[in-house]
Amino acid sequence: MKIKLILAIILLSFTSFKPFETTWTAIGDSITYLNDHLNETGNRVSKGYLTRTVEKLPNIKYINQGHNGWTAIRIAREIDKLGLTKTDIYSVLLGTNDWWAGLPLGTLDDYKNNTGLNTVCGAYRIIINKIKTLNPEAKIILLTPLQRGDFVYVADSHNNATGSYDAKNGQLLSQFADAVNQIGSYEHVKVVDLFNKSGINTGNVVKFKMLKDPLRGNYKKYKYPDYKGVAFDPATDDYPYPVDAMNYTYDGLHPSDKGNEIIASLLAKKIREN
Repeated sequence: MKIKLILAIILLSFTSFKPFETTWTAIGDSITYLNDHLNETGNRVSKGYLTRTVEKLPNIKYINQGHNGWTAIRIAREIDKLGLTKTDIYSVLLGTNDWWAGLPLGTLDDYKNNTGLNTVCGAYRIIINKIKTLNPEAKIILLTPLQRGDFVYVADSHNNATGSYDAKNGQLLSQFADAVNQIGSYEHVKVVDLFNKSGINTGNVVKFKMLKDPLRGNYKKYKYPDYKGVAFDPATDDYPYPVDAMNYTYDGLHPSDKGNEIIASLLAKKIREN
């Protein structure tokens, strides 16, 4: 009887044991959002960077707070309505939509002085303040925006944008990446510098862009920077990124499996660090 009781206690201890689970909230735009909406990639992506990151780490669960098309300023404006909860880790990957929208970046002083929603730097202060309110002990990881080529939405070619090789509203996307790095340094939080250190750049986001030769009218594969300035008419032209054009992105902006794997590897490394 005693032996049976001991065995029962041992069995119960094993079955009731649950390893500690780390919780992670990923705040972002469409690059984060698409992780759980793969059909919106035209099924060109099999796994996003969130899924790939948790596969590399033990006992971690993510909460996807990616919002399609949102800017850092809009995230900050709606921060109290997003239903954010206390988690162990928070990552923030924003900025590319602010740049394309021509929103003012501001300076580190806007962050330091908490100047509000007038600038992207001020918006980052609101976001990070909210995180600290939820969990003062949380690990915070900022990710800089990725370099981008000409974007054309796979489901609607009328939704398109030029790459980060030119300024928008007098601002370069590299300046937005620099600001994230400055904020990370000021706050003494970790930064994954995707813009400068991922190996993903304007020249390799896609292998080519399929466009009509302006002189002959036939379709031709243009590599960067040759496709700059070559006309694309979304009303009449074929989608410019067939599957074999995919490289680190599938549409000039959003990461492919290959691009998501790089983001996940760099992010998982930062999460592992003390």
